[in-house]
Amino acid sequence: MKQPKVAVIMGSDSDFPVVKKAIKVLKDMDIDVEARVISAHRTPDQAAEFAGKARENGFDVIIAAAGMAAHLPGVLAAYTTVPVIGIPIKGSVLDGMDALLSIVQMPPGIPVATVGIDGARNAGLLAAQILSLKYTHLVEKLEDFRSSMAEEVKKKDAKIGKEID
Repeated sequence: MKQPKVAVIMGSDSDFPVVKKAIKVLKDMDIDVEARVISAHRTPDQAAEFAGKARENGFDVIIAAAGMAAHLPGVLAAYTTVPVIGIPIKGSVLDGMDALLSIVQMPPGIPVATVGIDGARNAGLLAAQILSLKYTHLVEKLEDFRSSMAEEVKKKDAKIGKEID
């Protein structure tokens, strides 16, 4: 069986500090990742071509990050049936609310799953969960991740308990 593969597309290289959290999650789960800078507005033909060939090029999921008008996830979703997860990037004017609303308010028939503002880590995890339906070896990795999160919380709980005693 082929290796799961995710495209991480950002509208600008300034989105990379946020997006790299999704890339880390995917790589930690042994998911192949290809990261690109493609603009819905400045390189629309490239966006359409990339999305139109996504399935043919072996991508199982696309994660698309954009700020401000944030049309990139929706534009990519319009040209493919590969699941698209949008990451709204926090901007300077409306703190990412503009991007969030641009991504989440897609017209009927062209869905984009959307995580919280700057929620790249959750985008990576959501992609892994989607992929786990086809690539069942990811189920154990996701369960291990959840267990490690629970252990972290238990350690923090014990630490706080000791501090108040």
